[in-house]
Amino acid sequence: MLTFLGFAMIATFLVLIMLKKMSPIAALVLIPALFCVFAGKGAHLGDYVIDGVGKLAPTAAMLMFAIVYFGVMIDVGLFDPIVRGILRFCKADPMRVVVGTAVLAAIVSLDGDGSTTFMITVSAMYPLYKRLGLSLVVMTGVAATANGVMNTLPWGGPTARAATALKLDAADIFVPMIPALAVGLLFVFVLAYVLGVKERRRVGMLVLPGQVEREAAEEELVPTASGASGAPAATEAPAGPGSGSGSVAGSVAGSGSGSGSVAAGAGPAPASATASAAALHAGGDAAVPEDGFQGLDPHRPTLRPRLYWFNAGLTVALLTAMIMELLPIPVLFLLGAALALTVNFPHMPDQKARIAAHADNVLNVAGMVFAAAVFTGVLTGTGMVKHMADWLVGAIPEGMGPHMALVTGLLSLPLTYFMSNDGFYFGVLPVLAEAGAAHGVSPLEIARASLVGQALHMSSPLVPAVYVLVGMAKVEFGDHTRFTVKWAALTSLVVLAAGMLFGII
Repeated sequence: MLTFLGFAMIATFLVLIMLKKMSPIAALVLIPALFCVFAGKGAHLGDYVIDGVGKLAPTAAMLMFAIVYFGVMIDVGLFDPIVRGILRFCKADPMRVVVGTAVLAAIVSLDGDGSTTFMITVSAMYPLYKRLGLSLVVMTGVAATANGVMNTLPWGGPTARAATALKLDAADIFVPMIPALAVGLLFVFVLAYVLGVKERRRVGMLVLPGQVEREAAEEELVPTASGASGAPAATEAPAGPGSGSGSVAGSVAGSGSGSGSVAAGAGPAPASATASAAALHAGGDAAVPEDGFQGLDPHRPTLRPRLYWFNAGLTVALLTAMIMELLPIPVLFLLGAALALTVNFPHMPDQKARIAAHADNVLNVAGMVFAAAVFTGVLTGTGMVKHMADWLVGAIPEGMGPHMALVTGLLSLPLTYFMSNDGFYFGVLPVLAEAGAAHGVSPLEIARASLVGQALHMSSPLVPAVYVLVGMAKVEFGDHTRFTVKWAALTSLVVLAAGMLFGII
């Protein structure tokens, strides 16, 4: 009964948010509360919720102060050079923008924290996607999948949990998996390239000021959106899921440039494109004004160029301390946020203004985390998770015993999506390892196979970091889920196939 209710609760939640019948916060609270009553344990709902909130409170605190910290770093201009470098690489080419998103997310993921990765990636890439009219779910999907592959780093969490649960050395699990994970990351880059080409076909090939003159000097012709020679045309991009309402398909102002323009085309430019072009012509790097995002405005009053190296050093020190686990992550971000605000904005009104500026993101993310505490609290407290895991393990045919590593890899996809990493690695993995040992399968192979589902796990509704991603990108969680799940699952299967091909699993 609990097994059926557990699967039914998860299915109901996913269907309602993907069909946009309920907001994620409402669904995370009301659906588990309802199923808790169906399970006959409504009297214990309060205990389950308090227990779940207690477990996720440190995560909520970490996210709150991390958003404030990195929000301040964005305000003062710490990441402006990164964005300018990416813009120079991308050259307003949608394909390069999407590939750049994957590369940036993979590099930043080296710190082992998904929330940090998503905050830096979105802050750098969001202005480009909005300005060029690219689909924002492409950005969130590529970033989440790249981070999922990199999440297997020993200090990222899953590898350490697997090592602890099976009493193994983390290096013995991770190091042999590097070739398979490299194949998975390469697949993400290829996927980003394919998705980028599709975006290029949808919005057209854009050009930057200066690029026109250089190419015209060489070829006397500039490529158009259709690929023919001639003047760049302004096109109205169809609205994709999570994308902006329009795009500037003519000349787009590059980083640090003082002007930009929309080249004349066969038809009138859409209103949003006109507004965007006006903003670019007037102010350089200001983003599309309809959402109020000021990402790279070089004239914003919050810039602190004289404190650039202090802020860079503080950020490096913070990430180093996080990797070395000198203090709990929530404490590190709390101290970092307080120090960043005090040094960069010594006057109290300025500090209040910066906190207020990021209050929307803080409230959305923290609220989502505490709502998710209801979901996880009911799943765990009622015993649904345990019954679901036992049912799945018991459903494995006896003949699959010698192939338990493959079975573990396949089960890691749905189980790490519908369960927390703690629940999977400490509750299910030991059972799978014991079943494998009975058929001569090494616990090391089981542990390595358990890592392949992480690409999908990072888009799970039970992962707090994903709410940072969709919240900062202003993407509906249901849109992100519909777009990302299939590609993330495919990436996980590629890692599993590579691991078996190399004899690692």
